[in-house]
Amino acid sequence: MPPVVDTYPLGPYQANCYVVRTDRGVADAVVVDPGADPGQLRLELAHLGASCRAILVTHTDVDHIGGVAELSEGTGAEVWAPAGEVEAMRAGITRGGMRVPPHDPAHVVAGGDTVEVAGMTFEIVDVPGHSSGHIAFHTDGALFSGDLLFAGSVGRVDLPGGDWETLVASVRALLDRYAPDTIVYPGHGPRTTLGAELARNPFLAELRA
Repeated sequence: MPPVVDTYPLGPYQANCYVVRTDRGVADAVVVDPGADPGQLRLELAHLGASCRAILVTHTDVDHIGGVAELSEGTGAEVWAPAGEVEAMRAGITRGGMRVPPHDPAHVVAGGDTVEVAGMTFEIVDVPGHSSGHIAFHTDGALFSGDLLFAGSVGRVDLPGGDWETLVASVRALLDRYAPDTIVYPGHGPRTTLGAELARNPFLAELRA
């Protein structure tokens, strides 16, 4: 059964933060990419009757990790962060006027690992291209793709660690691994499916050839 997912665009870049539960009435929740406004997010969790039991991070752009440290410290939730980018999180980041405090995550993960929290099992897939250590999380037909793949677009590749051919290869790997009706929860914008993006995304034309 697909998880229940509530979406909260946070911060000046409106990066999607996701609250994921097995069912609407269940308290235990996983938070994916709390990029900003941890106080607001905790109020939203309270409104849902949910408690943050774990924090999953797809990549370490400032707009995706800005609230990680404070949310973890405030809730006691442990953090799972990508092995290829964890040093940036440990050091802290200042970029584009946003400052992210240092945080040493409890867990460092990479493709092939699994995370079992809040009654769910998340498969971890390496999806570099937007950034060098980017990962995605999949559970029961739901894919949290970070800034790799969006509805009608893909992540930018002009920042450090970005590479176009690598990004396309990562999307191809997801298409090969998961069903077309897999729901994609991207880092920005509305949700979509893998099949819809293969069929219509103008940036993936080479995958349709």
